[in-house]
Amino acid sequence: MLLGISGCVSTSDTKQNEIQVGASQPELYMPMLQGKKVGLVVNQTSRVGKQHLVDYLQSKGVDIRFVFAPEHGFRGDHDAGAHVDNAIDQATGIPVISIYGKNKKPDPFLMQQLDVVIFDIQDVGVRFYTFISSMHYMMEAAADAGIKFMVFDRPNPNGKYVDGPILEPEFRSFVGMHPIPVLHGMTLGEMAQMIRGEHWLDTDKSLDLTVIPVANYRREMAYSLPVKPSPNLPNDQSIQLYPSLCFFEATPVSIGRGTDFPFQVIGHDEVHVGSFEFSPRSIAGAASHPKLEGKQATGQDLRHSEIAGLDLQPLLQWSKAFDEKGLTFFTRASFMDKLAGTDKLRLAIEQGTSMQALHQQWQDGIAQFRQQRQPYLLYPDYP
Repeated sequence: MLLGISGCVSTSDTKQNEIQVGASQPELYMPMLQGKKVGLVVNQTSRVGKQHLVDYLQSKGVDIRFVFAPEHGFRGDHDAGAHVDNAIDQATGIPVISIYGKNKKPDPFLMQQLDVVIFDIQDVGVRFYTFISSMHYMMEAAADAGIKFMVFDRPNPNGKYVDGPILEPEFRSFVGMHPIPVLHGMTLGEMAQMIRGEHWLDTDKSLDLTVIPVANYRREMAYSLPVKPSPNLPNDQSIQLYPSLCFFEATPVSIGRGTDFPFQVIGHDEVHVGSFEFSPRSIAGAASHPKLEGKQATGQDLRHSEIAGLDLQPLLQWSKAFDEKGLTFFTRASFMDKLAGTDKLRLAIEQGTSMQALHQQWQDGIAQFRQQRQPYLLYPDYP
């Protein structure tokens, strides 16, 4: 079910051509929430203007029974990969249930107490950004419980890019669950429709899905996120570089965790590509014990770089530099393969394959994916 694709706006003083996220169009979803017991999958990005969605819905009399917290927690203040505990939200008194860690799905007993689950989280359009996986598991839980699942859609800041290898089944993990490229060019609302439509849910139950789309949105539009989507993606530049730099997480090289510019620099204490110097430190809620903590790293400053989409040139440069010193670059080879969704990328880089040859490897898969996703797109496609 799709509502509001014609681009209606929620207030009379809003310009007709201004982007309106799903949550900012209450006239489309409030009638479906009246008298319903509601669960929310939200984090710090779940905003209606400057107000958090939880507070906004409570002010409208919506009966919120549970908040489900994904990676980084309900308020977005947990490190990447850090354990998220169940708790009570002090501001509202609503129980907060973790869906990150061992329990990626809520207990069926909790789901049976609900009529509707709303998913409203800002994504960045990259397969290994784990909110897609959290949405997948919540969709399964909603289907099994026989309750409605709603996605309040938001723009994809990397929406004009479709690139990278298609995930192969044997490399499926929480950092990549679906046979899609690294950059899929879809919003989470579109992705929810594809997950259901392609029968990727591990359930024999049907899912009642409704997407509240973004009004006045085109895929190629530049979209600056009003709230940072996670602790180590603090600005537009980090989000633009994230698809290309995240692969360094499988290496000894720092990408700035523990600095004021995470995902915007590259450096190492022994192997140097470039001359920019930085020293990672412990930062509560973002990088408690970052790679190369307390050491001086030397490398590249990409804060003003025009790198966008999927650019593997930095990865190739650093791999070559490590190889020339006889050092292992992919020290976490299995994690690299999970991020890439295949071992072919790592093996090709280790063999010194060129950027052009790497890019050519997945073009057939990209072409097939573009056709496969077509029925699920809610916004004009970008060539």
